[in-house]
Amino acid sequence: MMQSVRLLQFSDTHLSGDPDATLRGVAGLPALRHAMQDAARRFSHHDAVLLTGDLVQDDPAGYRWVKEAFGQSRVPVLCLPGNHDLPDHMRTVLKDAPFQLCGSRQFERWVIVMLDSWVAHDAGGRLGPEQLASLQATLSANRNSHVLVCLHHHPIRMGSRWLDQVGLKDADAFMNIVRSNPNVRGVLWGHVHQSLDAFIHGVRFMATPATCAQFVPGSDDFAIDARPPGYRTLELMPDGSIVSEVRWLEHGLSQRTSEVA
Repeated sequence: MMQSVRLLQFSDTHLSGDPDATLRGVAGLPALRHAMQDAARRFSHHDAVLLTGDLVQDDPAGYRWVKEAFGQSRVPVLCLPGNHDLPDHMRTVLKDAPFQLCGSRQFERWVIVMLDSWVAHDAGGRLGPEQLASLQATLSANRNSHVLVCLHHHPIRMGSRWLDQVGLKDADAFMNIVRSNPNVRGVLWGHVHQSLDAFIHGVRFMATPATCAQFVPGSDDFAIDARPPGYRTLELMPDGSIVSEVRWLEHGLSQRTSEVA
């Protein structure tokens, strides 16, 4: 009997070498630890962890805390870089199991694809022709599997003028591939520091809040939201559907936004 696949997604931790450092009013490392503790209570069993970019705030020393937090995980920790990451350092520090940087991983009937949208000295992202071709090849080779595609930068508009200027630059080419491959069931990202859940051409598109500070949705200009740190749980079902919740951590307790499809 086929089993569902349970995932925990943490994004935009923005850690630095200083364990007490704060960013936009949130102490990043304690907030991440709080999210992990809440997730452990929520999911007694999970099959993998997703870390969808901006793990550090332009500081290679921050990867020490990523390794400390997740290095003893008994399940794969699937990572991809964001615009504040330092990919060379990321590959050096997180080179051994349980970490996997980019590429793909199969769980039951699902394939998780992790894309690298990092561009040097640019807050926006790009996949590029080579990686887009690789994505198409992976989707073609896994026609009989359900696929969840993960990246850092948003491939659809968020309705926020400033934020949509730093999204995925080759989003049209990416979306053409998604539309032409019906085995893509979901697309998942971070970067935007807020939650979004939408269906486009039958595909589930999901943005996940940061484990630190959030951005005000729909804002024309950069603005920090009052919402607390958050993370996402996902259950990938054998029939290709996705059950997901965004968990908001508030005053030491968690609140949830249920999203089922």
